[in-house]
Amino acid sequence: MSNFSEVRVRFAPSPTGYLHVGGARSALFNYLFAKKNNGKFILRIEDTDQERSSIESLQMMVSDLNWLGLKWDEGVDPVTLKDMGPLSPYKQSERLDIYKKVADELLLSGKAYYCFMTDSEIDAQRASNQEVGSHAHIQSPYAEWPLEKALAEMKSGKTAVVRFKTKALKKDYILNDLIRGEVKFPSDMVGDFVLLRSDGMPVYNFCCVVDDHLMKISHVLRAEEHLPNTLRQLMIYESMAWAIPEFGHISLVLDDDRQKLSKRKGAVACDVFKTEGYLPSAMNNYLALLGWSHPEGKEIFDLKEMEQLFSVDRLNASGAVFDRVKLKWVNSQHLRAMSNEDLWKFISGFLNQAGLVLPTDLKWQLHSAEVFRSKMEIGTDAVTLYTPLDETKFEVSDESAEVLGWPTTVAVLEAWKKLLSEHKNPFLTEADFVNFENEVKILSQTKGKNLFMPMRVAVIGKPHGTELKLLTPLIAVKSLISRAEKVLSKIKG
Repeated sequence: MSNFSEVRVRFAPSPTGYLHVGGARSALFNYLFAKKNNGKFILRIEDTDQERSSIESLQMMVSDLNWLGLKWDEGVDPVTLKDMGPLSPYKQSERLDIYKKVADELLLSGKAYYCFMTDSEIDAQRASNQEVGSHAHIQSPYAEWPLEKALAEMKSGKTAVVRFKTKALKKDYILNDLIRGEVKFPSDMVGDFVLLRSDGMPVYNFCCVVDDHLMKISHVLRAEEHLPNTLRQLMIYESMAWAIPEFGHISLVLDDDRQKLSKRKGAVACDVFKTEGYLPSAMNNYLALLGWSHPEGKEIFDLKEMEQLFSVDRLNASGAVFDRVKLKWVNSQHLRAMSNEDLWKFISGFLNQAGLVLPTDLKWQLHSAEVFRSKMEIGTDAVTLYTPLDETKFEVSDESAEVLGWPTTVAVLEAWKKLLSEHKNPFLTEADFVNFENEVKILSQTKGKNLFMPMRVAVIGKPHGTELKLLTPLIAVKSLISRAEKVLSKIKG
């Protein structure tokens, strides 16, 4: 930290698709580290892959980060996507002149050179090495060319990549990783590597270092898969005499086969989890548990608590398995902690989308949220739970056929309808239903499943489902009568 005046971290996605849960976790850890240390969180866009990058992907990633509540201090504006901050531009595609300037410095100092090797020449050298069992790096015949000679070739119309010289760097590079401890990189692990492609586009390791330096990044918290990139980046930092940030390489997110998580095993995009009805608070909570542990061992907590307690010394170096069952459980705990008002507001979007026609009375809505909260794990569960309450959706299912054929069923339903018709209030209470059930039992001389299964068919159209004492107070008495009549007519007709 002595090289930097404040903590500055960044999340730097490539807008080439959805925001993966692994990327969301990296963003979360960087956000939390900045908050805990009164620092800045920067959103930088690594869009040098112009063929695969798209504005649609960028918009989706920004939307997902906003949904998670991970607000950044600098970067692209969350609405306009224009630059927001003093060290713009924050999109790499708009920083090409900056990379060219640094590459020119390295060329002038003799630490980089123009390489005119063609792809076929490179392939031929690799094939030759393989024939003799050599693992030698590519040797460019242009490594020692004077810069003036190379520039003359460029002026004649030839194209070249800019390569970084590594031959003279005969030593071990030591990284004191914040999560993994000391990591040693022998310099001969890499050969002369490309900084700029022949079209002037920078490669990842080069523009990443340039941007981190110019954006004054003090700490780089990123996925373990970037660890092999670190040697090249340390070489560039050293060659430019730039202050090196502290690095921490976060464990991979694994699937249940302990392989790197991929969409092959199911949904891994934040947008999909949002659509299914996961809460952003639950997603953050669960993602934090993938590699970080609460000091008190708690499993349920909110973003504010994480901001206060987060520290890199509680990050685990081993891979974390993405357990969808555990995620659902975490989400259910966050749902149950919501007020009835907030829960109804959350689930009503899913109910409206499903086209359900439900009472607009606020008292009814809040009561229904209280009744169903313990039955839900994710938002879309509400659709299944509330569908029986929509009069327009009532129908007698085929699975009810056996129940409707029982000799006692008509007597049960006639007694149920009679009691409902005599009831003076527009809705039953839970106590009313319990009393009615006992009376139907007496009137019809029926008990057990021969009693409650026909009653359930009369209420929801099928013999299995939510407890009737919870459900019936949410359905108007006149609707319960209408449903009972439909079932009776089906039996008699």
